[in-house]
Amino acid sequence: MATPTASLPVASTPQPEPEAVLRAVWGHASFRPGQREVVGEVLSRRDCLAVMPTGAGKSVTFQLPARVAAMCVLVISPLLALMRDQVAGASARGLRATWVDSTLSRSERDTRLEGVRGGAWELVYVSPEGLPGVVGDVRGHIGLIAVDEAHCISEWGHDFRPAYREIGRARELLGDVPILAVTATATARVAADIVRSLALKDPYVWRGSFFRPNLCLAARAKDRLTDARRTVLQAVDAHDGASGIVYCLSRRDAGALATYLRAHGRTAAPYHAGMDPGVREQVQAAFSSGEVATVVATVAFGMGIDKADVRYVVHADLPGSVEAYAQEIGRAGRDGRSSDCLLLYSWSDVRRRLAMTSGLAGERRVDVRGRLLDLYRFARGETCRHRCLCAHFGEDSGPCRGACDACGGRSAEQMLASQELPLRLIEWDDRPERSIS
Repeated sequence: MATPTASLPVASTPQPEPEAVLRAVWGHASFRPGQREVVGEVLSRRDCLAVMPTGAGKSVTFQLPARVAAMCVLVISPLLALMRDQVAGASARGLRATWVDSTLSRSERDTRLEGVRGGAWELVYVSPEGLPGVVGDVRGHIGLIAVDEAHCISEWGHDFRPAYREIGRARELLGDVPILAVTATATARVAADIVRSLALKDPYVWRGSFFRPNLCLAARAKDRLTDARRTVLQAVDAHDGASGIVYCLSRRDAGALATYLRAHGRTAAPYHAGMDPGVREQVQAAFSSGEVATVVATVAFGMGIDKADVRYVVHADLPGSVEAYAQEIGRAGRDGRSSDCLLLYSWSDVRRRLAMTSGLAGERRVDVRGRLLDLYRFARGETCRHRCLCAHFGEDSGPCRGACDACGGRSAEQMLASQELPLRLIEWDDRPERSIS
């Protein structure tokens, strides 16, 4: 049986200009770096890979074409919370968006998929695990496959998800549908693996700049004489009720640290994958509204969080890789204003994380260990942190000129003292651009 070929719907009126849709739906006068280029290639039906740091507006690159081309975009997203957050955000802008997952009743699932066939939806979100179950229902009615958090497809990425490997097969079943893969963190090796694994055809590749001068980076070694919880408490107090995220290595650590902060009168809540989904949603909503100032979380928190005024990110423990660190600090300062990013680390953190890799196969374990040690060296380093971070992703940013502790910027001690952050406001249009191919 021949595989059906999907095509974009033929509109009865000319397509609106992307700039007009951006103003009408998002209220923005201009695109951020890379957005317009990627949107243009998507509308020309070319496969694309967009590597855009957290906060650069990746969702616009697949949501806007849905409205411009009057098509339904199938968005593959790794987390239910992320799907629901993006659907809520898109719906609030007037886009026709929904999700399909295993929590829906059979009748509700069928109704939503019937809506795809009837042209009711512009955006339909599914998980990679749920994708095989919807392909047959939407065949011939999809104009674009958008793969969010595309680094999850790569064995060499920091969030490998085997189910992502099935996306290529789904594309074959859906027909000649273009793919847009987007991610905030991809080294050259991971980017090449994304292109290969998704079988992208002559893809357009955009790599944004990882240099964010409004983020003040600093690191501080933990020691046995100082209670790390006390250090985190100092960081929370130094920011005087502002919104912040504290990342911990384990669920137990996140719960215990949140309890410690609350016991000292601070508005803090834990967030991790072991919590009831409804409770997690409540914590996320309370953080977004400002009711909870500090979320103490594992890596489960952050994807899709559209909160612009996060003033600090503290890593109470060493993350698992430079990529994970870059993604997590990227949740701070999305409004362009100065924000602190404090990394607390110790060799004990390394030992704990290595113990968690014991079940991995040989080559995979070696890779995970290598990426962990790269971050440990970064934490201990005495050269420009922004430059080292950008170099990890293949970018030569030059020195940051005062945006990290190694270059005369705010030190860890200053971040722990109550004082106003220096004003370092960056406009998105002023951010350096990267390579286009």
